[in-house]
Amino acid sequence: MAVVAPRPVLGIVLLIFVSAAWGSAFPLMKDLIVRMPVADLLTERYGVATLVLLALRPRSLRGLSESTWLTGVLLGLLFGVGQTAQAVSLHDLPSSVSGFTVGSYVVITPVLGLFLLGARTPGRVWAAVALATAAMTAFTLLRGAEGDVAVPALAATLLSAVLYAAHTLVLGDSAEARQNAYAVTVIQLGTIAVMTGVLAVPDGLTLPSAPGDWMILGHLSIVACALGFLARSWGQVHVPPVPAAVILSAQPLWVTALAVALYGEPLTAGVYLGGGLIALAMLLVVLPKGLFSSGRRGRDPVPPPRPSG
Repeated sequence: MAVVAPRPVLGIVLLIFVSAAWGSAFPLMKDLIVRMPVADLLTERYGVATLVLLALRPRSLRGLSESTWLTGVLLGLLFGVGQTAQAVSLHDLPSSVSGFTVGSYVVITPVLGLFLLGARTPGRVWAAVALATAAMTAFTLLRGAEGDVAVPALAATLLSAVLYAAHTLVLGDSAEARQNAYAVTVIQLGTIAVMTGVLAVPDGLTLPSAPGDWMILGHLSIVACALGFLARSWGQVHVPPVPAAVILSAQPLWVTALAVALYGEPLTAGVYLGGGLIALAMLLVVLPKGLFSSGRRGRDPVPPPRPSG
């Protein structure tokens, strides 16, 4: 029997916020890694995000079960390795190619779900996946690549997409992640900070050197990481993994909007086409019988999140 999300509208709104927050982070991060080592930037970004959430709920990690800790660490490793591989590859890949390759996780998610979890994805949601993929093509590859494509960097970015898809599935399928969303978010952010810190600390941490770079780091840490990951965890309490991946695939739309607003890039036919396709894809998954029909047969109903802290 399909799972009915308790508060689907809330989940949709939260995931749209995540797509906007993460979409805005992509060009800012690509700009900042020119002046800061990747490991240093990721350590500071996720470390600050962890501290912010701990400051808001100091007792959020008390009394957690071992399975909750293991879930948070697993989620952190999946996303952290993916984020590191993606960030390192940005040096050798055009933004358009990187964005499209990472965005392919919207297709990888239902495939992994089918083979690893036995998750059934209805035809309507598969159609939304296809539309989202076409939208990413319009937003990225149709705009043209501004450089050569390095095969190792492309392979590492594709690995990132696979790890992001696995992260989406674990987050949506784990009872611990649904019941202790805040705590699991803190644990996974802290795991990413520790993992990247192991790479960064031996050579010393490089801090931002200009006020503008500090502002970028603040946005990446607080908006994209702390608030973005928290909204992602709560959003997937109410939205199954594959529809969640479709909603999150709207990130290129926000990247384009930022480029138009801040850098004066023109609104091309590809932008309008991509925006329209994303809108259709999201409608397919959020309208009745779209959002609610993606899940595993026999899965228990989602319990409400347990407050922490």
